[in-house]
Amino acid sequence: MNLIPNQRHLFDIPDNVAFLNVATMGPLPKAALAAGQAGLARKLQPWNIPDTDFFSDTERLRPLLARLIGADEAGIAFVPSVSYGLATAARNIPLARGQKILLLEDQFPSNVYTWRALARATGAVIETVAAHGNTTLSEALLNAITPETGLVACPQVRWTDGARIDLVAIGARCRDVGAALVLDLTQSCGAMVLDAAAVQPDFAVVAGYKWLLGPYSTGFLYAAPHRRSGEPLEQNWITREGASDFSRLIDYNEAFAPGAERYDMGERSNFALLPALEASVRQILDWGVERIEATLAQRNRALAEALESRGMPVIPERERGPHYLGALLPASAPADLTARLKAEQIFVSKRGDRLRITSHLFTSEEDIARLLAALNRHLN
Repeated sequence: MNLIPNQRHLFDIPDNVAFLNVATMGPLPKAALAAGQAGLARKLQPWNIPDTDFFSDTERLRPLLARLIGADEAGIAFVPSVSYGLATAARNIPLARGQKILLLEDQFPSNVYTWRALARATGAVIETVAAHGNTTLSEALLNAITPETGLVACPQVRWTDGARIDLVAIGARCRDVGAALVLDLTQSCGAMVLDAAAVQPDFAVVAGYKWLLGPYSTGFLYAAPHRRSGEPLEQNWITREGASDFSRLIDYNEAFAPGAERYDMGERSNFALLPALEASVRQILDWGVERIEATLAQRNRALAEALESRGMPVIPERERGPHYLGALLPASAPADLTARLKAEQIFVSKRGDRLRITSHLFTSEEDIARLLAALNRHLN
């Protein structure tokens, strides 16, 4: 496979900035900024906005989002956040008292609080899964799924350290025991290949501002075919059949548009954010998610070796997301390490006892060299 050459020219990242923190927030490509500005400019003269513009952006974007995860466009809904999408899933997954909801240890808070609330409402029981000994996190989760499991909620990679979950195996096990599977793909979609047809989740949600390189407050929800007739969080007009005929909106229609569109957020026709997201997604699809994954994997393979040689072990490549490094910090690491690095225009994040390093196609060899040199100074 041909790897992707450096794409820094497509971003507004100065040469003296080593931005290695996509897992916190990915930068907009320049093209996305231009698309967002042009979209927002429509609002300067709203009398020139045709009724069709309330639908055209979403109609173009829905199939593009589906392509990112190997899904059909009828399963895609627009959501402003992961918590919104997970709340939609929670509303449409029935659980019985005593059934187990499986979560990962150190899972992202939005993918915990939602299920705690559902457990309180239904009498279900939260079970937190951790890896011990030589067992991987993926193996631990797989082993924890039993006939008592009603729901498994997990990511493709854990946000703190990049630990990878074998979603195809997890999906198959969930189907064997009749458990629902809800995924948060925010830390992998756009950088790791996922085939929704192979995994078969009940719901999957993605925030657009990280690896999709899109604006904040954008994202999407995928609903499996058997989950597309559920109850949305909102009762808004634009998700109804015939909504495009503005002259007949007072002929109230209880019927929803087909597919997962019923789950779309209110005011989904965001004239600024959707064009920006579309531009970013088109760029990702143009690069190709498989090629992005392979390119980042090669860089991180070398960086992982360099970190290991400095006494900062990372999860083995076969057990982590190829785009993700969570390096274990030595006990002597200064508490203000990330602040020190920031002062040198090197941007990473710390999650727990790990330094999270998440680069992208705009990362240069010089960026990596600067990081390693700074670690040499601050960790000795």
